[in-house]
Amino acid sequence: MPTLDISALRNKATVIVPGLLVALLIAAAARFVSDHYGAPAMLFALLIGMAFHFLSERQRFTPGIEFTSQRLLKTGVALLGAKVTFEEIASLGAAPVLIIPGLIILTISSGIIISAFTSKSRSFGILTGGAVAICGASAALAISSVLPRNDTVRRDTLFTVIAVTTLSTIAMVAYPVLFANFGFDDQQTGFLIGATIHDVAQVVGAGYAVSDEAGHIATYVKLLRVCCLPFVILTIALMMRGENADKSLTVFPWFAVVFAIILIVNSIGLLPETIRSIMDWASQWLLIAAIAALGMKTSLKTIADLGPAHIGVVIAETLFLVVAATIAINFIS
Repeated sequence: MPTLDISALRNKATVIVPGLLVALLIAAAARFVSDHYGAPAMLFALLIGMAFHFLSERQRFTPGIEFTSQRLLKTGVALLGAKVTFEEIASLGAAPVLIIPGLIILTISSGIIISAFTSKSRSFGILTGGAVAICGASAALAISSVLPRNDTVRRDTLFTVIAVTTLSTIAMVAYPVLFANFGFDDQQTGFLIGATIHDVAQVVGAGYAVSDEAGHIATYVKLLRVCCLPFVILTIALMMRGENADKSLTVFPWFAVVFAIILIVNSIGLLPETIRSIMDWASQWLLIAAIAALGMKTSLKTIADLGPAHIGVVIAETLFLVVAATIAINFIS
């Protein structure tokens, strides 16, 4: 009869502790700075993490950094399901439920096409297009976890997090003014903000800066985009199976399935509010720790060497999404 090797488990846990503690410490520092200065915690975690890149080259810290950037990342993404309910999405009516998936498909497709024209990889187009289309840094981390694992994908992931977070902050300030100048009312502006700004926090900030009505609609539309994340992850995983043929079982995104299950359980009211709050809190901390670990694995010089073409791809995808959403607004009553 097989027995549980407590000693082996203890040794394995001990090995990951140093790197894990450093990632959590950076996450705590990022949250502190974010709470006091208002900038995104993920961006701070990434930048601080890159400052500690030298730790990733030390054997003592490597296992914990790898564990945090992979296992804890997927756990954090799965727990995002506690943020959304189908009831919130249904309150928007049928049009957005049909339009938003279409915008996501078109934006990711545009990413692939633009990347091809700029001699970038298909993976880069999928990664940046998905981050722009769905939920910024969180989507970038989730999509990265099902792409072929190599240094290029890791570098592109960190670049994408920086790019979409920066563009989201700019959009939070610029979009309400832009949409007002185009003559859109609060309902239309709320839809456009929710459909085009990358990160959730910036969507909320921009929406409620216009009005309560715009803020409510922007938040709901954003949640609808987040709801599409597990389906996008599963689709990308299937697309990439050929490139991961030797690891086809390990790359299946079970965390996306867990995301969907949690979303369903939450939607039918079986998830107590206390548990939902704890899962939401845990998800935020795990994602921030994961991005800190990813930052430690990549040097700032590596990001700087990418050149202007990379940011050009993300800007082009962002502009494409804005134009497509503006056209789609004609179908919202």
